[in-house]
Amino acid sequence: MHFLGPICSICVSSFGTRPVTIFSGFMVAGGLMMSSFAPNIYYLFFSYGIIVGLGCGLLYTATVTITCHYFDKRRGLALGLVSTGSSVGLFIYAALQRGLVELYGVDGCLLIVGALSLNILACGSLMRPLEFSHSPLPEKPCLEKIPDQYFLYHEKEKSVEENISILEKGYSDEMCANVSDCKQDSILNKNGSISINANETDTYRKKVVEQTYFCKQFAKKKWQLYFNYWEETVLLFKNRVFSALFIAILLFDIGGFPPSLLMEDIARSSNIKEGDYPVPLISIIGFMTAVGKLTLGILADVNWVNTLYLYVMTIIMTGGALFAIPFAKSYVTLAILSGVLGFLNGNWSIFPYVTTKTVGIEKLTHAYGILMFFAGLGNSFGPPIVGWFYDCTQSYDTAFYFSGLCVLVGGFLLLVAALPFWNNCSNRSTETPPNSYSYKVASSA
Repeated sequence: MHFLGPICSICVSSFGTRPVTIFSGFMVAGGLMMSSFAPNIYYLFFSYGIIVGLGCGLLYTATVTITCHYFDKRRGLALGLVSTGSSVGLFIYAALQRGLVELYGVDGCLLIVGALSLNILACGSLMRPLEFSHSPLPEKPCLEKIPDQYFLYHEKEKSVEENISILEKGYSDEMCANVSDCKQDSILNKNGSISINANETDTYRKKVVEQTYFCKQFAKKKWQLYFNYWEETVLLFKNRVFSALFIAILLFDIGGFPPSLLMEDIARSSNIKEGDYPVPLISIIGFMTAVGKLTLGILADVNWVNTLYLYVMTIIMTGGALFAIPFAKSYVTLAILSGVLGFLNGNWSIFPYVTTKTVGIEKLTHAYGILMFFAGLGNSFGPPIVGWFYDCTQSYDTAFYFSGLCVLVGGFLLLVAALPFWNNCSNRSTETPPNSYSYKVASSA
């Protein structure tokens, strides 16, 4: 889902949030229903992995974009509610999936969940644009732009059709037969070439020229779109805070994603039996993640809270909690650390908010797609790296030290990039103050 972030952002920018959301609903529902008839694992790679994954990526990008466009003053709260809804839905789906598998099997479960996913179409239909144009349509805008040569061409074509109709009505079949029996010498001229009407030749040439012109213009527009995309991407990476942000999100997902998958294994490696704790550690992480998303979203709307520094604080605290996991040898300690990690993982709710403040609302979709791509890289590399450390040392301690180090490096790098020190240096060298988010951060702090 995250790997296709740039493609999803291009689709949202080109077609809008409502069509993309409705199309993603068809993809998610269709992919799940197709997966219920899967004959082998390779079929699931396509139906569930590619179709459902791409549909979820389009849906997530469109949802974040429309939420940021709709809300300004309470954007943090809106993003917190949206992301909290996904966590609550995941919690409900876990119980629902268990019951459906027991009653109808895996195939029936996928078919029913696919049917439930069709509700995305109804949700997407509500994502209307913010502003509607109430001005009357211009009178004949297309006719005003058509050159006179276009009408001349059609007049010639019309005259040719009229002449043909006159010929068909004015001559009988016998006369047409006599004409066809004429000698070939009367049709060919002295040079051996066929005599063609000059008007028909001009018409054919103009038609070819028009088709060639339209093809060239279409190709030129396509290449211009690609060129603009890469040009805007280069400009984004020239932003100091954005460059640090993509490194921070990459390192955060490399180190912060595996703990949610391995907390049960860590408990078993500490000789803690499953019957010794009433609430699973994964459930604690999920519940506290929902609480963290909503709480951090509310804090982001507070006037005296700087959203970028709040996000940096969550990253650094996550790194500290990861360093503390190897020292936890009891269920209570692991439960507290699981709750802390889950709450801090709720910073996903303010991540679009930070991106908006960094690059602006106009470039949000483009920038967010790029950041989601690097987040996907981190989610893909994190678990194999942790597993490799465990295979080499037969312990999770080294793996979590590495994870904590990655998260801390990304957090401190983003903190350094956002410091007002860099803007003070720029002010000494240039008279014009820089127009960056870090400058606004320094001025409001």
